Amino acid sequence: MRKLKLKKVKSRYTLLILMILTTTVIVYAVNFMLRPVTTDKTSLKYIASSNVSVPLYDKDFKQVSQIYRGTKVATYSNQINDEKGNNYLRISYEKHFFYIDINNLTDDKQNIIKEEKIYVRTPATIYKNIDTGEILSLGKKGEELHVIGYDVVDENGEVNSYKIKVGDKEGYIYRKYVLFDKVKSLEHYEPSKYYDIHNTRGNRYGGGHAGNLDYYPVIKPKFEDNIMPEKVYALYLNGGSNTIGNIDAFIDYAKATKINAFVVDIKDSGSPSYKSKVYEQLSPTNFKYANNSFEKYKNAITKLKEAGFYVIGRISVFKDRYYCLDNPNNAILNTKTKKPYLHDNTYWPSPYQRSVWEFNVNLAKEAVIEMGFNEIQFDYVRFPDRTGPAERNGTMDFRNYYGEEKAQAIQRFMMYAVDEIHKLNAYVSIDVFGESAYTYVTAYGQYWASLSNIVDVISGMPYPDHFNKYDFGFKEPVWTMPYELVNLWGSKYVMARQKEIPTPAILRTWIQVSDVPSYKHPGGYAYGVSQIDAQIRGLFDAGLTDGYMTWLSSSNLERYKSQKDVYNKEY
Repeated sequence: MRKLKLKKVKSRYTLLILMILTTTVIVYAVNFMLRPVTTDKTSLKYIASSNVSVPLYDKDFKQVSQIYRGTKVATYSNQINDEKGNNYLRISYEKHFFYIDINNLTDDKQNIIKEEKIYVRTPATIYKNIDTGEILSLGKKGEELHVIGYDVVDENGEVNSYKIKVGDKEGYIYRKYVLFDKVKSLEHYEPSKYYDIHNTRGNRYGGGHAGNLDYYPVIKPKFEDNIMPEKVYALYLNGGSNTIGNIDAFIDYAKATKINAFVVDIKDSGSPSYKSKVYEQLSPTNFKYANNSFEKYKNAITKLKEAGFYVIGRISVFKDRYYCLDNPNNAILNTKTKKPYLHDNTYWPSPYQRSVWEFNVNLAKEAVIEMGFNEIQFDYVRFPDRTGPAERNGTMDFRNYYGEEKAQAIQRFMMYAVDEIHKLNAYVSIDVFGESAYTYVTAYGQYWASLSNIVDVISGMPYPDHFNKYDFGFKEPVWTMPYELVNLWGSKYVMARQKEIPTPAILRTWIQVSDVPSYKHPGGYAYGVSQIDAQIRGLFDAGLTDGYMTWLSSSNLERYKSQKDVYNKEY
């Protein structure tokens, strides 16, 4: 009996061992079948296409997935052909096997895009160097461009910019400004909703035709490492050495108020704030007469940032006496004297000149990188005003090499500036005359809708003493009725313009905090707490609730202190 039991035990052990061995063999066989076919010759290739993604198929040529171009994959030497004779290669992607058209594979990463022709959708800058922002020329709406490469393709197969052939030169244009169909590139964005409104307004004062501007939507970023306050309450500081040298006192005062931001001059015409390296290279006179050393100015901006304030750098663009002295060929020319045209006691760089664009944007980029500005604000982004007679008699040469209208040059400069500064995770704002919110293109090239649609922040300047005495039918001087004046301007004009574009900017408005001069009002007219408060309430009641900035050219701290009741108020 003992021997019989022992045999049964051995039999059970033998059966168990056989079962384990069988299971092991089955598992191994399954795993072996699922492993890549190592007997095939393998190589690494890139996905290539004229589209951002490429279809992936099973062995029966049924599409089962897709893959973005630029992706690097392992390929295997075994090919299959469909009934039309097309060749497909086996690839391994995300731990699965697929087949892909052999024409969608390349060994060279530079060949992953297959577009041959593109068409300009929005008139845009063509770059000589996309990294530095150096400009080559202008791409005009509907223009055909031949693709010869690209700079970067992201993880979703999207090209950042195309390398193109422009005559006998090579350049770059951003993908967002082009389409692949010429007919569509000549069309306008939702014309019945947006474009047609502007097209009917024509060209009343010589600043350009509203229908020749672009109204395509623009993505407005929010940078995680650069948070803009929901409402900006900002004091203006000029770049004078006394102001910059007294930065601690401004900080102490602002901390005792609702002020959460400062607008600080980087460059005003005839008053450069610091010895910029950009000045040293491109405008030695600006460098020579800079108000502060690089280090002193940087120290002041650093203190503002460390104290928790949002800091905006202001640059006067197309009004710059010193730049014109250094670069007379880029200035508006007096055809009689053959020298820069003197207007408003200064010289004006031509908004048509791309070298002027590069100079100001390079200065802005330096200020963001070196000083840490959260936002760059461009002022004097316009042609000189009140120059109609000089233009008509031919004594002004604007050096208009591209045959642009004034408003086109202004809009295109801002597009260029926004693209360049957004690379640095900083915001872009523009100062505009109150008149620009009316239903026409101004004679100096500003048109609210075309600019608000592009920038992050638009800052109107509805200073009461800048209006005509009885504008809008007022029975009293308009500057004596700041609430009514600013509220009417905001509600009737600004808010209407904001609805005429797909991507309107944030509304942060300049307010007047200095007295009305005696040449406007006999004996002058004081602007104290009640007048300043009235302007802000007028704006907010009209819907312009994103904040205000104080225009006080002297930046006098005692004057600001006398207005403290306003700056302590939450609007």
